[in-house]
Amino acid sequence: MIVVDGGSEDGTAGLAAGLCDRVIVAPRGRATQMNAGARAATGDVLLFLHADTRLPSNADQLVQGFLWGRFDVRIEGRHPLLRIVAWSMNLRSRLTGIATGDQAIFVRREAFPGFPEIALMEDVAFSKAMKRRARPACLRAKVVTSGRRWESRGVVRTILLMWRLRLLFFLGKTAEELARRYEG
Repeated sequence: MIVVDGGSEDGTAGLAAGLCDRVIVAPRGRATQMNAGARAATGDVLLFLHADTRLPSNADQLVQGFLWGRFDVRIEGRHPLLRIVAWSMNLRSRLTGIATGDQAIFVRREAFPGFPEIALMEDVAFSKAMKRRARPACLRAKVVTSGRRWESRGVVRTILLMWRLRLLFFLGKTAEELARRYEG
């Protein structure tokens, strides 16, 4: 397991050091950090996991034999809409072949083109590129991700924001502009 720290100042690298095989530091940005981790990895399968997401115990066995894919997701939290959000994410991903970072994307090393180093929607752009090669494996086993971001911003507000950002990305807005809207 490789943890890629994007220059945090909260002691993440020190905390992670005892819990993983290697900690590396890369410039801040999800795509940049994930690409740095992929370059440092030695395994046949790369799996990209957000820090607030937990894998099923047999994830290493489940990802074998697929070119690329993702897990279903369950969002942990108190808000009752989080179940519906997760169900919708999983269904949307099955129908469109687009995997999101919350779903723990995995890919065979030899097929990994790298994540486009854009400020936001790197997972969507990656999925579109990979779909040209093969549809993703949509594993029904669930990763569990934190609903903290959803609950702190407001679940409905976050749903509307994400729909808007995806639509604007589809319509050609730059990832940098979308990132400003996402963080704002």
